[in-house]
Amino acid sequence: MTTPEVLFVCVHNAGRSRMAAALLHHHAAGRVVVRSAGSAPADEINPAVVTVMAELGIDVSREFPQRLTTEAVEAADVVITMGCGDACPIFPGKRYLDWQLDDPAGLPADRIRPIRDEIDRRVQALLAELVPGSA
Repeated sequence: MTTPEVLFVCVHNAGRSRMAAALLHHHAAGRVVVRSAGSAPADEINPAVVTVMAELGIDVSREFPQRLTTEAVEAADVVITMGCGDACPIFPGKRYLDWQLDDPAGLPADRIRPIRDEIDRRVQALLAELVPGSA
């Protein structure tokens, strides 16, 4: 059995997709290959996202937004979009999910925590699907 690969995509790759990738990486503990990217990457990870992730013991402070590439989509088994719209290429045989989540850009940490927690809930449910017995 091959290791499943998940790609999280949002516009800036500085908030939602970064939180999702870090949370799945944390929970999967090597059982899933995790990537994230953005259709128009920002210059840095949202500082408030760094703060709320650090509260969970997850350090994303050294991460940098990555540009979405066709190769990243082709490599993924599951592509989860979070507001990138038409910028995500579609390939037959891929599983696509669209998670409608508020954009944390410009929000203070207290408004990002509920977004982070919802992403964490969805990530754990996805992990349970991808790696049965992981919950």
